[in-house]
Amino acid sequence: MRDVNVSVKVVSKGEVRTTMQGRQVADALVGDETGCIYMTLWGEDITKVKEGDTITIRNGYVSLFRGSMRLNIGRYGSFGPAEAPISQVKTDNNLSDRRFEEQTRYRGSGYRRRF
Repeated sequence: MRDVNVSVKVVSKGEVRTTMQGRQVADALVGDETGCIYMTLWGEDITKVKEGDTITIRNGYVSLFRGSMRLNIGRYGSFGPAEAPISQVKTDNNLSDRRFEEQTRYRGSGYRRRF
């Protein structure tokens, strides 16, 4: 899902990890009154988000990572403070807790990619 524009409240932020390529990554649980999802934060974006913040994401996208839905900001997306705060988040409807089977797609060159 692309072109995701949404305002969410940051419920929690996980520990910062370092990938094998040396990049820093962290997950933040974000949501609103309808539900929540894990958002992946990379590099300097990790320090820009704090628990309790309400942010607006523009041009984000949702993808599957190991069968779990994740909200991403990506190269072309952005985020900043939201105009109106979100007071309550429905954490018992976590979209990232649901598991989805990733489909294998074949490209013309025979290269397989999991989606």
